Amino acid sequence: MKRIIALFALLILAAGLAAEGVQITGYVRNYTGVLLHGDYDFSIVQNTLNLNFELKSDKVAFKVNPYVYQYFDRDNVFDMREAYLDLYFNSMDIRIGKQQIIWGKADGVFITDIISPKDLTEFLLRDFDEIRMGVTAAKVDYYIGNSTLEVVWVPVFSPNKMAEEGSIWHPVMELPSNTIFDFSKKDVAFNLKNSEIFAKFSTLTGPVDFEIMAGYTWDADPTLFTEKKIDPVSHQLLSMIIIPQYDRLTVFGGSFSTTIKGFVLRGEAAYYVGKYFQTTDPTVPFGVTEKNYLHYLIGLDYTLWGAKVSAQFIQRIIFDYAPMLTMPEHHNMMTVLVSKQYLNDTLTVEFFSYIGITDGDALIRPKITYSFADGFDIQVGANIFTGSKGMFGRFHDNDMVYTKLRYSF
Repeated sequence: MKRIIALFALLILAAGLAAEGVQITGYVRNYTGVLLHGDYDFSIVQNTLNLNFELKSDKVAFKVNPYVYQYFDRDNVFDMREAYLDLYFNSMDIRIGKQQIIWGKADGVFITDIISPKDLTEFLLRDFDEIRMGVTAAKVDYYIGNSTLEVVWVPVFSPNKMAEEGSIWHPVMELPSNTIFDFSKKDVAFNLKNSEIFAKFSTLTGPVDFEIMAGYTWDADPTLFTEKKIDPVSHQLLSMIIIPQYDRLTVFGGSFSTTIKGFVLRGEAAYYVGKYFQTTDPTVPFGVTEKNYLHYLIGLDYTLWGAKVSAQFIQRIIFDYAPMLTMPEHHNMMTVLVSKQYLNDTLTVEFFSYIGITDGDALIRPKITYSFADGFDIQVGANIFTGSKGMFGRFHDNDMVYTKLRYSF
């Protein structure tokens, strides 16, 4: 009831703001998905209202982006994706408040794009402007000719949001029956010492656009420290205590893009210092060991017969590798995108796929979008998971087809 009252209050406020000259845009959408196995259960039935309130002047601006997800089988969601204030100066802009921050050149993967936490409650199936959550931050952009120095301070750590137990997107962990979870160390205290800081320098040089970045941050996913209690006589496992804990990371990286004879060549890389990895080595305390790793991609874009064609190779390398780590030393993946428009750009046919080279799995995502009328789109698509292990293979029972009906205003 409180959420319904808040929604009505929001709509009344919208009407008042429109009268004051505030620009209001947004969309309403129905999103319905059906699983292709068993009894063809609904994977999702979601109604969405997304609003943007914006007002700009020479010196200041603001944006507020509330949204509502209405479901039939779970609690409704009423939240604020962005709510920030902009201040404009001669050679500098300042943005303060809840905001989405997007870095890097990658499509569909996150390498240097690590400031905004991710909403993964529906795995990677949401639109990316919905996967990225807003983060409370102060961002300063200082302009030097064709270059920009960007500094971001995040006072409050926000982790990735994962699917809850019972969801089809909740990964299944095979654990002993006597496993106990201890969440006493999961929270990151709200103080200045625990804030995050990032910096990026980007420049447009003509032939090559590039960025370099660095960050002192928190791992957005918790490390699962493990304590095992063993019977000293029988050597049987009495209990296993799992202690989720967030840990600090230092990150250095960058990205570039350039055009070579009609091809767009893109690259992005990040070197992570101090990441904890799980190990099955019984001599390692708490079942985790600290390693550094490199995450990078090389991408190529081209227009062929009127179709946009894009491919990316993504690799993660763990340095000083130990054989008993639960993750491989090298993890390789590709993405492929083919998209073409027809009927005076009212019909878009797209094929996108993640291909797990290391694990032999994939997520295949064909879709067709038709602009039926001004502002009104009809989309039909599928999400097909192949393989039996890896990031995508673990969801091999979640193949689905879906429709999205959306009106934008």
